[in-house]
Amino acid sequence: MRQVALVLMLALAGCGYAKQKNVDAALVQVRQEMRTADEATAQSLGARIDQNAQRVAALEQQLQQVRSEFGGRIEQLRGEFAGMIAFDLPVHFGFALSDVRPEDQPVLDRFAAVLKQYYPGVTVTVEGFTDAAGDPAYNLRLGKLRAESVKAYLVGRGMGDQQLRTVSYGEARNRLVAPQQAGPEPGAESNRRVTLVLDTRPASGGTN
Repeated sequence: MRQVALVLMLALAGCGYAKQKNVDAALVQVRQEMRTADEATAQSLGARIDQNAQRVAALEQQLQQVRSEFGGRIEQLRGEFAGMIAFDLPVHFGFALSDVRPEDQPVLDRFAAVLKQYYPGVTVTVEGFTDAAGDPAYNLRLGKLRAESVKAYLVGRGMGDQQLRTVSYGEARNRLVAPQQAGPEPGAESNRRVTLVLDTRPASGGTN
């Protein structure tokens, strides 16, 4: 509104209806108001960034405790994925199966509890994987079923359906944990897994 008033005053000045000193005074006031608004915006943004960093630090600390208790691997992604955390849980699947096994439920329970307490709004992508046995197209479908199975379990533990996404990488060679093992062979189970990727970047225009 102040900018509109200034434009109007400048127009009037051109028509001889406003004195130049009044226009100059209005211009000084508008510039001051804009500077004050910019400073307030910068302070608000800085506060949101600090708050987000504190929440991420608390989340990472708790995830490290989950890793120490159950195993798995945590990786802070870099580059274009900076602000995202990849958490390889020790959640595996039987050969050609997609159901969450009873022995893997406790770690998913802890994961859901940590996120609900320390970062309830974070977006999580559940990535599903298979070993290299079978047809690649079949494995893509199977990986998706595994990701969806884990998503359904986490929703059942109180996580929001909208904050959970699923994707399948099937038997992607660059993501296999044990490239030489497949099917019912010992060690192939490590390939039949999920990875949870947490997007901790602050949402534009607000906080998570």
